[in-house]
Amino acid sequence: MSLPDSFERLTFLFRKLPGIGAKTARRMAFFVLQQPPSFAGELADCLARLKDSITTCSKCGNITENDPCSICKDLLRERKTMCVVETVEDLISIEQAGVFSGVYHVLGGRVSPLDGEDLDEEVFRKLIRHIDEDGTEEVIVATNPRIEGDLTYHTIAEQLEGRNVSISRIAYGLPVGGSIEFADRTTLLASLESRVIMKRKE
Repeated sequence: MSLPDSFERLTFLFRKLPGIGAKTARRMAFFVLQQPPSFAGELADCLARLKDSITTCSKCGNITENDPCSICKDLLRERKTMCVVETVEDLISIEQAGVFSGVYHVLGGRVSPLDGEDLDEEVFRKLIRHIDEDGTEEVIVATNPRIEGDLTYHTIAEQLEGRNVSISRIAYGLPVGGSIEFADRTTLLASLESRVIMKRKE
């Protein structure tokens, strides 16, 4: 069965979205088709405005409509603590959890030799400038607990060597509410290596 070209085109574009397969893309296209004409117009306008109005914060790398972003402009943020993340998505996840009150810095990438990914010198120049401008005392590297995250962490640590800042990395291992019984060897090893001392020997 041949579907209208405009429908097929929309389905094709939806399939370009992450995690969207052919059937889901078709359902999304049918959903748009069943909505009032105003919905399609509003959706198209929103997409156009998204590309025209969204920019990158020149200070931290977050997405924003006004430079600098709202986090960088917030005078109540604890500027002595900076959380360095790979992507804006990581920043949003931490910020929405409401567990961090410092400032952020988005690398916009990671170190992954197998995938041909690396961080150029400009990325580190921006990071160091941000640290100096805010008077940062601790840099928390919040990279993913994978080989790429380890490489990215070590690269950042090398770049910041000799600077008067503490460098830490988020712990990883057993999730809260998880069970030791069902954890694999890698997770158990990470949990033991990332252990927290609750009481020190006197």
